[in-house]
Amino acid sequence: MDNLNRRDFIRNGLLLAGAGSLASFHFRDPVYSSSFAYPIGACDWSIGKTSDPDAFRLAREIGLDGLQVSLGTVKNNMHLRQPQIQQEFLAAARASGVRIGSMAIGELNNVPYKSESITQEWVHDCIDVAEALGCEVILLAFFHHGDLRDDPAGKAEVIRKLREVAPKAEKQGIYLAIESWLSAEEHVEIIESVGSSHVRVYYDVANATEMGYDIYREMKLLGTEYICEIHMKENGQLLGQGKVDFKRVRETLKDIGYQDWLVIEGAVPSGGQMFPAYIENRRFLAQLMNA
Repeated sequence: MDNLNRRDFIRNGLLLAGAGSLASFHFRDPVYSSSFAYPIGACDWSIGKTSDPDAFRLAREIGLDGLQVSLGTVKNNMHLRQPQIQQEFLAAARASGVRIGSMAIGELNNVPYKSESITQEWVHDCIDVAEALGCEVILLAFFHHGDLRDDPAGKAEVIRKLREVAPKAEKQGIYLAIESWLSAEEHVEIIESVGSSHVRVYYDVANATEMGYDIYREMKLLGTEYICEIHMKENGQLLGQGKVDFKRVRETLKDIGYQDWLVIEGAVPSGGQMFPAYIENRRFLAQLMNA
């Protein structure tokens, strides 16, 4: 299914009105497009270094190309908003050779975007931080207290707030990426209601699998019009040893033309240690996806 037909199919199937422009896009160096070689990163929280510049040293030891970094926590008042902290992260990235692939506001799981006014300040500020750090994607988390399932009022408020902040994201070239328990169709409904070219989906293969969604169908349905970054994840297992068929993921990503970061999250066996698990996870992805 080509991009135009996919877009028409989604819109017609969901009976959505007022759709905006949804041109396909790729964020990074087109060198990846010829060989489908993907940069491999990890979440800073998954390697035990949430919003900590020491994460870059550890990422280098694991062999990662980049990191998804957290804006901060309530406890440190989202400290990456401080220019001095930003410089510490940039210096750590330069020293390690590990790139800043994207950002995340994971604290939205505990302080929900759908109900807490302070969160809009975080998102506004994170757009500026992402620009300063040279990355283009901000993950907005909607789990735990931020869950949007069966919450029409919560969805409506999220749409309202995203409409308010999206023009700034568009102006500065930053993509706001929703990660939640919702289906592909529900994500599209929110995005189309916002009507911005810079609101997208952060797709997590393990979360969607846990919800019982057909992840291969969903990724084809969403395509690069909606997916802007991907978590390569398993719960309680190494990558390739759990529920997700990563060979099918590889073929699906090739089919839709996805060419950007593969970000490892979770994927530590029960009772196992993070460091050897992430060495193996990186090796597995490099061998499978970059062959």
